[in-house]
Amino acid sequence: MDLIWINLFKRIMSSLIENNMKKTSITNRVLITSIVVSSVMLVTTAWQFSFATSFDVKGFMNMTEEQRALVGQNMTGEERQLVMNDLSKQNSTIDENMAETMAPKDAMPLTGNFKDAGDGFHMVAGVAKVINLEDGRTFLRLESLKATNGPDLYVYLATGADTSDIVNLGRLKGNIGNQNYEIPTGTDLAKYNTVLIWCKAFSTLFGSAKLSS
Repeated sequence: MDLIWINLFKRIMSSLIENNMKKTSITNRVLITSIVVSSVMLVTTAWQFSFATSFDVKGFMNMTEEQRALVGQNMTGEERQLVMNDLSKQNSTIDENMAETMAPKDAMPLTGNFKDAGDGFHMVAGVAKVINLEDGRTFLRLESLKATNGPDLYVYLATGADTSDIVNLGRLKGNIGNQNYEIPTGTDLAKYNTVLIWCKAFSTLFGSAKLSS
């Protein structure tokens, strides 16, 4: 039910109360008031429930990434939860190799274990590892990754558990499995020593891993 109809309903009922107050006893006035208040509460609750459950998750996911980011800023908690509940049931698995013979044998990679965001819903497990190859390239490898799925998940190198200063390594290739991301040349890994799995649509952290040798 549209909010306009709710307001109209309230005005009609208020008019009925005013007219009946002149003709009824105090007891009946209290009874009428109670009935009207309860009716308004029921109608409002029904409208809110209908709005929340009818949110178009498919339509949201069919938007462009930029549109989702804008819409996501104004979504209610209930609407976000509907999207997350839907996507958390969908998994994308990837299994990329990284030839160990390509990396210097004496190199000690930076590694870190993922930890969850801490809210009981956005979860990430697995290992993040920085691998330097003999050809000069550097990769971030995510091994045995298992993350809650969500809209527009990205892999960042950051200075901490927020996105105030990041190196964007691209979209998460899959929320399950092993995957590699090339790190731009010249990236200071002593500074950008935290791996983030970040949801751009809702500006939400899913999990992080602190890199160390």
